[in-house]
Amino acid sequence: MAKYNFDVPCDRTGTNCMKFDCLKENFGADDLFPLWIADMDFYVCPEIEQTLTQRFAHRVYGYTAAADSYWQSIIEWLDHRHGLKTDRSELTFVPGVVRGIAYALNFFTKPGDKIVIQPPVYHPFRLVPEGNGRVIVENPLIENNTGEGSFYTMDLEGLEKIFAEEKPKMMILCNPHNPAGIQWDADTLAAVARLALKYGVIVISDEIHSDLMLRHTRHVPFLLSCPEAAEVSITFGAPSKTFNIAGLESSWMIVRNPRLREPFYKWMEVNEFSRPSFTAWMGAEAAYRHGEEWLDEMMDYIEENVEAVEKYCAENLPGIKPVRPEASFLVWLDCRGLGLDQEKLVGLFECKAHLALNSGTMFGSQGAGFMRLNVGLPRRELIKALDCLKKALS
Repeated sequence: MAKYNFDVPCDRTGTNCMKFDCLKENFGADDLFPLWIADMDFYVCPEIEQTLTQRFAHRVYGYTAAADSYWQSIIEWLDHRHGLKTDRSELTFVPGVVRGIAYALNFFTKPGDKIVIQPPVYHPFRLVPEGNGRVIVENPLIENNTGEGSFYTMDLEGLEKIFAEEKPKMMILCNPHNPAGIQWDADTLAAVARLALKYGVIVISDEIHSDLMLRHTRHVPFLLSCPEAAEVSITFGAPSKTFNIAGLESSWMIVRNPRLREPFYKWMEVNEFSRPSFTAWMGAEAAYRHGEEWLDEMMDYIEENVEAVEKYCAENLPGIKPVRPEASFLVWLDCRGLGLDQEKLVGLFECKAHLALNSGTMFGSQGAGFMRLNVGLPRRELIKALDCLKKALS
């Protein structure tokens, strides 16, 4: 019998949450049902709530240092969940993965340097480098039309050509992939690592969705793909997506190669970028030490939500094909069967169905014809949203 109930509607009124309260700013209308930003409408794991409530009851919120048990909780979690062994020397705190990527970008590269991304992909991978004066070089994913295996594969031949000819300083890897939910296999990751070592490219591996594996898929950390990966990589992760605690801004970073790690971590420390607030480290430790049962039940619920979307589309929305994710609570909807250009597709969802999803082109031009759907919400609400889409199409 399940311990936690994910069917309970989540009232977020008055919390200034981006998902609900920033609709007007992001979509131009505030009467939309939000299914966009990667933020779930489930109440937080009770054990995290209890830990923070007890701490707030103390009534003194002065300077704090992260407890040794916090760092140990990350080390034990990574070993237990993913077989990734690390130690305190390789690990540091970052106040959010996107900020961590920005720190690494600014430390290891300079304006005008080239950065490789693999669209369609999480849009800050483009926005952060471009906003910092770097030049984006695209290595687009290849769509797999066989109907077997992952929806996308990497163009490794094209990647080597880019490394050889464009001479980029850095590549930003999404593992698991957002928005398509792909867990890259070890052979693919190892090929990336070996090419990066050969051509002197630093690989940023964003693994923030690594705890959200679906259908018994195993996460493959980039660091474990081959020995070369340790030489070239900076890995980011967090409990934020996993436990729906993004507001605590608690993430971590692993750099195994001391030639990369030591100067970078010193720079992080002297600029006070790697010092967590007590809410950040206490919330994260509570999640990692006491949240596993909540997570496992939540992922069972997410799997059923994904299946519900697949079933609903097959029966009611044949022009929309959900791409089955291997990770995360985000579903990449292939809407090309509707025969609409992107402007009309977005208009269908927003103006007719009154739903707020992420437009596929947010993730690159390769996302034309797609929309990204967040299924991290009570199933009754999810089906209600799909009913709105069905009505709009009819």
